[in-house]
Amino acid sequence: MTFKQVFRLAFGLLLAAGFIWLIARQINPNELKNAFMGTSATWLAASLAAFFVGYACRIARWRLMLQRDNAELRWKHCAGPLLGSFAANNVLPFRAGDVLRSFAFNGRLGVSSGVVIATLFVERLLDLLMVLVLLGVVLATFKLNVVAFAGVGSIALIAIGIGILLLLLFPRLFFPLAIACGRLVARISPKRGGALVDEINKSFVTLMHLAKGGTMLKLVLWSMMAWLAEGCVFWFAALALSTLAAPIGGWLALPVGTLATLIPSTPGYVGTFDYFTVRAMTALGNTPASSTAYALLVHVLLWLPPTLIGGVYLLLRPTKIQNTPKVL
Repeated sequence: MTFKQVFRLAFGLLLAAGFIWLIARQINPNELKNAFMGTSATWLAASLAAFFVGYACRIARWRLMLQRDNAELRWKHCAGPLLGSFAANNVLPFRAGDVLRSFAFNGRLGVSSGVVIATLFVERLLDLLMVLVLLGVVLATFKLNVVAFAGVGSIALIAIGIGILLLLLFPRLFFPLAIACGRLVARISPKRGGALVDEINKSFVTLMHLAKGGTMLKLVLWSMMAWLAEGCVFWFAALALSTLAAPIGGWLALPVGTLATLIPSTPGYVGTFDYFTVRAMTALGNTPASSTAYALLVHVLLWLPPTLIGGVYLLLRPTKIQNTPKVL
């Protein structure tokens, strides 16, 4: 590893340890143990079912993006690579799963690495848009302080959401600005700037294609269904814990905990996700112990299934980095 990578990893571990300490200092171990008492297996099963519905929607969304370059792609062709990449992200540092998805499955998908990278960019934009919308709706519903949870005002949240939506629907308007930024970087670092301009071109070609007809609308709908299903994962997990006074707080924990994963941390977002999930739950009147139990439970529900299934896929169908696509 390079010095920069070592520094990033150490910094992430330090932040994760700090957030874990912030949680642990206010929790009595016995209270935490009691918070898990009477956990409902029925609601846990419902939460897992919602999890798989959400991932099925994510896979369908990715397939729709890739079909421009390979019309023969089926849902099953995309399921393994997507889950495998999530498994790698959950256990390896430096977003290794994204690198894996971009360069290791090209032959199986019948597309180039540039196309996959562009779809990851669109995927991130759609997910960020959905999380911001959910956050705005939930904060308005519960009449909570926007700045306390989002770190920015409501106007800034609205502006970011509108900006992302405009970029998705009208990418041609933003293309000149993006290219200008890439060329500016090229003046400082010709090698990196040239690579950046190339990736910008690929990403916007994909964006402009997806913005045609009803494709982007379909992608937004798939995204909505995926995030509503994930919201049900959070909500049903909260209903599984009888010690939670306000299980509806799961809908607040979803956007708050998800946005917290943008903070540098360990693989699997240990510490950062948990701290902000606890904070969201206590904001609605749940005790610190029951909120911590909930954060741990929902973290396991989100981490374990894709890690196991994706890990099995990678073991059964090992792959290597490649750039030349093959026919399925």
